[in-house]
Amino acid sequence: MLQMWENNFSGTIPRFIFNASKLSILELSDNSFSGFIPNTFGNLRNLQALRLSNNYLTSSTLELSFLSSLSNCKSLTLISFSNNPLDGILPKTSVGNLSHSLEYFEMAYCNVSGGIPEEIGNLTNLTIIYLGGNKLNGSIPSTLGKLQKLQGLGLENNKLEGSIPDSICHSDELYKLELGGNKLSGSIPECFNNLASLRILLLGSNELTSIPLTFWNLKDILYLNFSSNFFTGPLPLEIGNLKIARIDSCDLISLISLNLSNNNLSGAIPASLEKLSYLKDLNLSFNKLEGEIPRGGSFGNFSAESFEGNELLCGSPNLRVPPCKTSIHHISRKNAFLLGIVLPLSTVFMIVVIFLIVKCRKRERGPPNDANMPPEAMQRMFSYLELCRATDGFSENNLIGRGSFGSVFKARLGDGMEVAMKVFNLQYGRVFKSFDVECEMMKSIRHRNIIKVISSCSNEEFKALVLEYMPHGSLEKYLHSSNYILDIYQRLNIMIDVASALEYLHFGYSAQVIHCDLKPSNVLLDDNMVAHLSDFGIAKLLTREDQSTIQTQTLATIGYMAPEYGKEGRVSANGDVYSFGIMLMETFTRKKPTDEIFNGEMTLKHWVNDWLPISTKEIVDPNLLSREDINFVAKEQCVSFVFNVAMECTVESPEQRINAKEIVTKLLKIRDSLLRNV
Repeated sequence: MLQMWENNFSGTIPRFIFNASKLSILELSDNSFSGFIPNTFGNLRNLQALRLSNNYLTSSTLELSFLSSLSNCKSLTLISFSNNPLDGILPKTSVGNLSHSLEYFEMAYCNVSGGIPEEIGNLTNLTIIYLGGNKLNGSIPSTLGKLQKLQGLGLENNKLEGSIPDSICHSDELYKLELGGNKLSGSIPECFNNLASLRILLLGSNELTSIPLTFWNLKDILYLNFSSNFFTGPLPLEIGNLKIARIDSCDLISLISLNLSNNNLSGAIPASLEKLSYLKDLNLSFNKLEGEIPRGGSFGNFSAESFEGNELLCGSPNLRVPPCKTSIHHISRKNAFLLGIVLPLSTVFMIVVIFLIVKCRKRERGPPNDANMPPEAMQRMFSYLELCRATDGFSENNLIGRGSFGSVFKARLGDGMEVAMKVFNLQYGRVFKSFDVECEMMKSIRHRNIIKVISSCSNEEFKALVLEYMPHGSLEKYLHSSNYILDIYQRLNIMIDVASALEYLHFGYSAQVIHCDLKPSNVLLDDNMVAHLSDFGIAKLLTREDQSTIQTQTLATIGYMAPEYGKEGRVSANGDVYSFGIMLMETFTRKKPTDEIFNGEMTLKHWVNDWLPISTKEIVDPNLLSREDINFVAKEQCVSFVFNVAMECTVESPEQRINAKEIVTKLLKIRDSLLRNV
């Protein structure tokens, strides 16, 4: 047995290891080994477990030839290669010829492409398969149904298409199934209700369309994620059946996490959900649900984020929804007279008065243009006079920031509510288009990490957006002011928030939204230091006809824009990813891409790339790493992984860059690893 995991070893895998013919367990994971994975592992005929995950190892061939050599290791039960840049294709023959004793096969986040070999079904002793976070395409092979001992299957964040095969139901010991972040379509198989051992089912961010009623008979499930699919119709009453999982043979608990956000579900929230007394996480946001939000069971513990984006819900004020209307069951004759005659007359009178007031106001300020107003704006209307008073006449004392299209002011409304007001500079030729674009985008964009528009005010002489106020200002202020220091956890959380917003923009619905101007000044921080992406003035909407790219005039910020955007005006989701990568580097180095040390061919990207294999400490913000810190090794490894993600975002070829879904998954994994190790 040779265990060298979680050190800081670098260089290639030592050759002397292959002389240890009786070696049974080799653990080299969580180091900085690089170079090719040797094809001589087959010399270790007694090898039972091989862990090489979380290094910088690659393959000498596209066909991952090292797998062929492992076919000589007939006692092998575990192999783990995750988080290495293998950049190859899963070979059919090599996978099928691996040891039939193999129980654990992990090759996640290795940039592996091609299809999943059907021959994997030959490895009938497999209990765990993790291939998530790659570029695997094609369909899920039906031969997985041969793996009747399978307990965990992770294929998330790939490019898999087609339906979920019914054959998966043959693996009746399956405990965890992760298929999120693909392009799977059709219905969830009806036979899933036979998977009695299933506890965790994650199918978010696919193109699935229906959930069979029989699914809700799967009573022992604990974690469900069906978010960002195309599910429609009402939530079934049977959802309350998910309540009798048995833990430790004596304690009965129920569903713990349920995520159905970003679908097209309609109707009321079933009261049967109140029965799920152990439910800790509920996300029903951004659907078309209506009616009263239940109050019993765990519902008293949920926040407004669980229900936002459902405009017809009502309930408790702390959930940021309107109160429910009370029904009137008994009406006296006197009340009937009032309701039937007096009320209509009063209503007509009020309409006339309001009409006259509006007419006078129109003469005073010019005709408002409500066509550009987002749905939120219809809930609250503001006149120019109200906005002027709220900012003390647009006083410099209330100025938050100034850009090419206008200025942003802090404003206090008559009811005491603090908001931010973006006033557009009408002297600038493109401002009318910018205002229209931003309004149009805000009609359809709804996400907790994207700034919310409260209202707008528009006429021929004045255009402004009223936005939610972010008291902590911008990420740029926190990065480049001596008064503020963000720790490693805050920076990681902020960038996960931004990546989540980007994932929503790129994958949230059929037409991609391309932000086009990602940079720290457009990332705003609320009371809890949660990041919100702002400024959609030059954003682009990509329809299916545009496919993946359109041409435009260059308006993005120098230093952050992708090469293809600056040279050719090509706008795509890949360009946003590039900008995110630059911003990720800036967040952890605390150096702007326009810093004076960068000139000629030396850019922020090249600087990070040159130093990364040598010493992370040379490029990271000194406030983040100190050798006196007892958690120095864990934090250094975290920063190293973050910079690797940044490099994957900024690859020169747009097609070779990772996408927003992959960014979110990688950063979440980095954060989880950091929290485990400190």
